[in-house]
Amino acid sequence: MKQNLETYTSEDLKVWQTLFTRQVENLATKGSQRYLNCLEKMAPVLNDETIPDFKKIGEWFTLETGWKIEVVPGLIPVEDFFDLLAEKRFCSSTWLRKMEQLDYLEEPDMFHDVFGHIPLLADPEFSAFAERFGQLGQQFKTNPFAVKALQRLYWFTIEFGVLQSGDKILSYGAGIMSSFGETNRVANHECTFLPFELKKMIHHEFDTDVLQEEYYVITGFDELTKALDKLGLIFSRKIEF
Repeated sequence: MKQNLETYTSEDLKVWQTLFTRQVENLATKGSQRYLNCLEKMAPVLNDETIPDFKKIGEWFTLETGWKIEVVPGLIPVEDFFDLLAEKRFCSSTWLRKMEQLDYLEEPDMFHDVFGHIPLLADPEFSAFAERFGQLGQQFKTNPFAVKALQRLYWFTIEFGVLQSGDKILSYGAGIMSSFGETNRVANHECTFLPFELKKMIHHEFDTDVLQEEYYVITGFDELTKALDKLGLIFSRKIEF
C-alpha cells in the first residue's frame, strides 16, 4: 500500500492543522523534552503547514535513524508488526479523523500514528529500543507468554508511557502525545502513577477503548532497554522472575 497525497481534502488539511497546533501548544510543558526536541528537529518534514508526506519523512530518516513508514490498512497481526519494527518500518494508516472526531477515535488514525509515534523514532536511544523490541518479538513470536508480555510492555511504554523529570511527570507515549484530553489528564494527575516494575507490568491487563487509569513511570529511556534485555533472558529461560 502507498500513501496518495492527492486524496486529501481541504478539510483534511484543516483537521491536521487544528490537531497539530493545538497539541504542540498543549505539550509545551507537559510532554517529554526528548519528544519535543525530535518534533522540532523534524519540522522540515513534519509540521502544521501540510499533510505529512511519508516519502519525504522516510528520506529524512535515511540521514538520521533509518526508519521508514509502512502504510497499513488498519490493525495488523502482531507477528507482522514485530517483523516490521525489526526492519525499522513503523506502521501508519493514511486516513485522518473528521473535525467532529477531534477528541475521540475508536482506532488510531494518521495523526496518532505520525504525530504520536514518529518523532521519538528520531531519538537514537528510543529508536534502538523500538528496533530491539521488534527483534525480540520476531524471535519469540511463537511463544504466547512472550507475545503477551511484549504487547503489555508496548502498551504501557510506547503507547502510554510517562517519565519522571524533576518534580514533574511528563508524557512520551504516543497514545498520550496525540490526545489532547489524555495529555491533560496525566498533567493534572487525574490517574494513578505506578513505579516501573516489569513483573507487574507484563501481567497487567489493559483496555484499549477507554482513557487509561494507571501509568508506569520511568526515569529515563535506558530503563526501557534494560526491560527488553531482562525479557530476552526470561523468554530464553536463562533467568526467572
